[in-house]
Amino acid sequence: MDYANKKVLVVGMARSGVAAAQLLLKHGAHVIINDNKTKEELGEALAPLANLPVEEKLGMPAANAFEGVDVMVISPGIPDTAGFVVKARELGIHVTGELEMAYQLAPGEMVSITGTNGKTTTVSLLGEIFKNAGRVTHVVGNIGYPYSQAALEARKDDMFVCEVSSFQMETADEFHPKAAALLNITEDHLNRHGTMEEYTRVKMRMFQNQTADDVAVFNADDPALEPLVSQVKGKVMLFSRKKEVEQGAFVRDGQIVLRWNGVEKTVCGADEVRIPGPHNLENALAAACMATAMGVPAPVIRHSLRTFKGVEHRIEFVRELEGVRYINDSKGTNVDSTIKAVQTMLRPTAIILGGYDKHCDFTPLVKEMLASPFIKEAVLIGVTADQIENTLKACGFEGIHRAETLKDAIDQCRALAGEGWNVLLSPACASFDMFSDYEARGRIFKELVNELK
Repeated sequence: MDYANKKVLVVGMARSGVAAAQLLLKHGAHVIINDNKTKEELGEALAPLANLPVEEKLGMPAANAFEGVDVMVISPGIPDTAGFVVKARELGIHVTGELEMAYQLAPGEMVSITGTNGKTTTVSLLGEIFKNAGRVTHVVGNIGYPYSQAALEARKDDMFVCEVSSFQMETADEFHPKAAALLNITEDHLNRHGTMEEYTRVKMRMFQNQTADDVAVFNADDPALEPLVSQVKGKVMLFSRKKEVEQGAFVRDGQIVLRWNGVEKTVCGADEVRIPGPHNLENALAAACMATAMGVPAPVIRHSLRTFKGVEHRIEFVRELEGVRYINDSKGTNVDSTIKAVQTMLRPTAIILGGYDKHCDFTPLVKEMLASPFIKEAVLIGVTADQIENTLKACGFEGIHRAETLKDAIDQCRALAGEGWNVLLSPACASFDMFSDYEARGRIFKELVNELK
């Protein structure tokens, strides 16, 4: 889409909205910025737009800023069913998202990854692989670095590795990755999408513009993905840690094997993958598929899998004190993600659970906790504490404790844990009841743990 000389309303002046305004200005648009907060309330957030020719309609609802607008760019946090979005469309205003708009205007190649869990680790690892292969690489999207921000300085030979959320796909029309991966699908964000069918449909929009020249990567170990594979037009690669696949990445006799276009290559031992846990082996296999599809040699993939340390807030070791290891998994924002963390625990563990309610069923998590020989105690915080406690009791888990704050939870875990234990923050919930986002929750957890004497 050509934005030159169009009147574009950018709604929401968080980081992605500010970056979107900058990118639109670079491409000749007349930009109007809008937020319910006033200029004074936004403060330093608007600093990148200082002295730029933007029209300001701040401290007011977006619907009050529609006059003469051709296009409206919304942030992922705004559902496409919001009243003002529906009204804009009725008025003939084209509505798009920051990710879609950035894709349309950015130079370079783009690949993308979605799934309920594992996205951030996989895009970070894949970005590292491309960098090790000598590509100037930008890891963007739902990971927290706006696509628009990277597009401001990118060049035509650059590579974009894009983490895609279901929210961002609601407004995707032209989005077209050369290679795209769906890692898994489990219950999440039903407070926004309503049903699993709708959640899955929106996720699959990532593949809608692919052609036979593109590559679609799927997890062969996730039965929920099996009926989706036939829906794509691109060449299919599968990854599996449990069985051999015809085309893609798998584990055979403890070795990671890549099979692509009739050629089979052994990459490295599965036990050489530096990031821990069976879920991270899956992430590594997915990244290996994507890299292979884009022409990265096997030795570069091997080196990257052996050296990549993982991402902040995902099963991140914080410190050891009095023989107790403290682990930050604040990115465990849903049931399946926390199940993955539980499966990596190999020492007695006190787990901190609870947060914002996304209308999820905690029963599968509690069953996994009961099946594990290592999850001994659970300290509950946040809005979902009652729901989790009821589920724990119904399933027969006995080590239940309640805390009012994260600090209180950490103190209780410290009292419960003995030498040789773990204390694991993996809430299985979003953070918005007590924190601005999972990153803030994780940072505060680390600060509180590092203050322990």
